[in-house]
Amino acid sequence: MENRCPQVGVGAIIQKNGKVLLGKRRGSHGAGSWSFPGGHLEFGESVEDCLRREVLEEVGITVKNIRMGPFTNDVFADEHRHYVTLFAVADYDSGHVTVREPEKCESWQWFSWDHLPQPLFTPVENLLNQNFTPSGS
Repeated sequence: MENRCPQVGVGAIIQKNGKVLLGKRRGSHGAGSWSFPGGHLEFGESVEDCLRREVLEEVGITVKNIRMGPFTNDVFADEHRHYVTLFAVADYDSGHVTVREPEKCESWQWFSWDHLPQPLFTPVENLLNQNFTPSGS
């Protein structure tokens, strides 16, 4: 399989009551690992609009106070995929957390930053390797 050009992903670090939201992935690369809500940045879309769209599609909630965070360079050699993941921190606004795409996510849970579940999705691991900590967590 030929290598593709890198794609841009957006990861939403959503905070509520001192915890962050992670979902257990299924059905795609990283199945079985824990990841923030997010997805592909669409042509002409801002990072903030992508974050709002993906969170609503995947989790069914809205967010506020979006703050840009770091990025990671994520190579999935076995799948011949390469992403640059742009992270942003947001606060929970409203709605009930639900699994809206069961083919992609098994469950959503809130975790304290100091007690994240394992295994973590590669971009999340790469983020932690940068010693990133969202303010307020």
